[in-house]
Amino acid sequence: MVHFVGAGPGAPDLITLRGAELLRQADVVIYAGSLVNPALLEMAREDCRVYNSAEMTLEQVVAVMDENRSGEVVRLHTGDPCLYGAIREQMDELDRLGIPWDDTPGVSSFCGAAAALGAEYTLPGVSQTVIITRMAGRTGVPEPESLELLARHGASMAVFLSAGMLDKVQESLLQGGYAPDTPAAIVYKATWPDERIMRCTVGTLAQSGQEAGIRKTAMILVGGFLSGGYERSKLYDPAFTTEFREGTGSCG
Repeated sequence: MVHFVGAGPGAPDLITLRGAELLRQADVVIYAGSLVNPALLEMAREDCRVYNSAEMTLEQVVAVMDENRSGEVVRLHTGDPCLYGAIREQMDELDRLGIPWDDTPGVSSFCGAAAALGAEYTLPGVSQTVIITRMAGRTGVPEPESLELLARHGASMAVFLSAGMLDKVQESLLQGGYAPDTPAAIVYKATWPDERIMRCTVGTLAQSGQEAGIRKTAMILVGGFLSGGYERSKLYDPAFTTEFREGTGSCG
């Protein structure tokens, strides 16, 4: 059995209870060595065989899974593997080989970055939409999903895998319609011991990253949710009636 497990954004105690238990039971662990905190491997048994997928191809990863199909294999991905985890191709290969698998979600780095900033993406009166995307690089993006076009929505935005292209990110955001003074932040290695936070604006994004020496392993957050203004939630407004509570009157 192969278990795809989201390792969380970095801190070992942010893996789920289910994910931690699967790690403890594993005969084999294949982990994304360039991204997953190696401290998580301390949960595995001493006799567990560990493979670093940063040094492997898809074919080699699947071969290890196939060789150990009678045991418990944990495929440990960073964050939640449903985002930029390249898991679909692995699942399809396992289906082809008749190897059963399941998927345990994890805490994504865009959640860890928001927590580090004490931020809420969906503030009333500011934004009720979160765009999760990346800048086109060696891996392209469909043309309708270019950063410039997505920026036209003015929504809260979490940009993955783009810390090495901050100048291009900044240019695309500005061309898409974000004002230069729109709040932004760069969160390096959210929830790790060496986490760093750079608060800036869209207009100073590239400069802030350059001055901090940021090249990778950082999340870029953009939008008015990073500023101070918002409307109070109606859900907890004493005037607002819900299924569980009678309101005192009209709320604005």
